[in-house]
Amino acid sequence: MVSWRALYRDCGRMPVSPVMEPIYTFAGSPIDRAGQYRGDAAWMDARRTDPASRILCLNDLKAPIDLNGSPRLAWRDSGASVPSDALFLGLIEGVAHFAADVTAPDADAGPGCKWIDVRSIAPSIAAGEAAILAQARSMLDWHARHRFCAVCGRPSRVESAGWSRRCGDAGCNAQHFPRTDPVTIMMVVQGDRCLLGRQPRFPPGNYSALAGFVEPGETIEEAVRREVLEEAGLKVGRVLYHASQPWPFPSSLMIGCHAEALSSDIVIDPDELEDARWFSRVEARAMLTRAGTPEAPRLPPPLAIAHQLAKAWIEGRTAL
Repeated sequence: MVSWRALYRDCGRMPVSPVMEPIYTFAGSPIDRAGQYRGDAAWMDARRTDPASRILCLNDLKAPIDLNGSPRLAWRDSGASVPSDALFLGLIEGVAHFAADVTAPDADAGPGCKWIDVRSIAPSIAAGEAAILAQARSMLDWHARHRFCAVCGRPSRVESAGWSRRCGDAGCNAQHFPRTDPVTIMMVVQGDRCLLGRQPRFPPGNYSALAGFVEPGETIEEAVRREVLEEAGLKVGRVLYHASQPWPFPSSLMIGCHAEALSSDIVIDPDELEDARWFSRVEARAMLTRAGTPEAPRLPPPLAIAHQLAKAWIEGRTAL
């Protein structure tokens, strides 16, 4: 029998099948999160003093990358002493893996290693390692942003091996959990053309699928229809889910969809978009491969789920 770890080992290159969704950058982690042990102090203490345990240290949310050969995460041996503020990521083949914030101007990444921005290094390391990095980055960033209780404003403390925080005031005692923000990102299509837009902050020539946060009390389908209507003035009918992608900047879940446009006349919201237009399938294919001159319109690189949504539509892998 093939183990689930073996299935995920080459997840970045796995074909789409009727029983397994496509897995994109930052997804497909080999980690067993072992949530049942997070509140077990004795078990966790044993892992923190286990010489086999490993630590992933991030400096200003940059990853330690071993550049000796193919780029890979530079894990540190615990030395039988995992810092008490290191958060528990989970288990890989029974070995505990932790993440710690070591932010400092003189922090050493290790021999032959370098601190590198997560977004830029993710496409160059193994798919599973990128997924682990997304988990570590999002969690460490959450702790850095939530040192105080959102109920009473007093300092909070880490609990559950890093997977919650609790207010330090006994009278409040509020518990807080890491948040993930759901974002719909949609490839809007009509026949043999697709809608793409650009925000003012995009590099020149860059276009992408429209996207927006899901609001309270809203379904994914409703969020897709609302965002497209607000940003481009188009009505949307059918909405089909494609795949999702963790996006650790700081902690979103990109919910990729294909959507059917019921109207054609684009009316952009200038507060959201600088431009939006229809592109033919031929034009979108050229944008996907970044063919043509540097000034030619282009889509995001394969790292982004917008690229994958466009690719699936171009290749006819949608029901729209």
